[in-house]
Amino acid sequence: MEALTSSSTSIRSQSRAADMPSDDTLLGLFAQGDAAAARILTDRLGPRCLSVAMRMLGNRAEAEDVTQDAMMRLWKVAPDWVSGQAKVSTWLYRVTMNLCVDHLRKNKPDRLADVPEPEDGSPSVADRMQDEARKDALQLALEQLPERQRQAVILRHIEELPNPEIAGVMGISVEAVESLTARGKRALAGILAGRREELGYDDDRR
Repeated sequence: MEALTSSSTSIRSQSRAADMPSDDTLLGLFAQGDAAAARILTDRLGPRCLSVAMRMLGNRAEAEDVTQDAMMRLWKVAPDWVSGQAKVSTWLYRVTMNLCVDHLRKNKPDRLADVPEPEDGSPSVADRMQDEARKDALQLALEQLPERQRQAVILRHIEELPNPEIAGVMGISVEAVESLTARGKRALAGILAGRREELGYDDDRR
């Protein structure tokens, strides 16, 4: 009975997911004046753009500005959008990345990590401090990677996009994505190698 109930719940969840309008559909509805469609699409894609921008820029306020700019550009192209020609999310990732690159080139010096996460109150103070130290270390390490490696690593290992979609975002081949990702991971490992004990990773060598 328990398994049957679980199965029924899963089927209902899949049905609700199937009933959700696609990004293409929502963008088309917005172009026709449907404000509710814009809210749904913003709730769906906005956090993903913000996550990418925060990792690229290391500053929440700047990332929020980039995300807002990227979403505004999406609304501007809505009337001319050709459904099926490209994924809305892929287009938006590409715009977000390009805006971040432009911003970084204008504001190169003295970039520090500023990627706050919501606190849930459960970890101890020491655990939270170590977690923040790890996030800061990762952010600073990411900022030392060459631009294209950083983009590939963020999209693959933080946003968890498939390689073909990353290729579409970056305008390169899947093989080039794989190469950039592998080199970026090796570079990150090298940058962080001397800080394993400091960051609490000394006991989890494999």
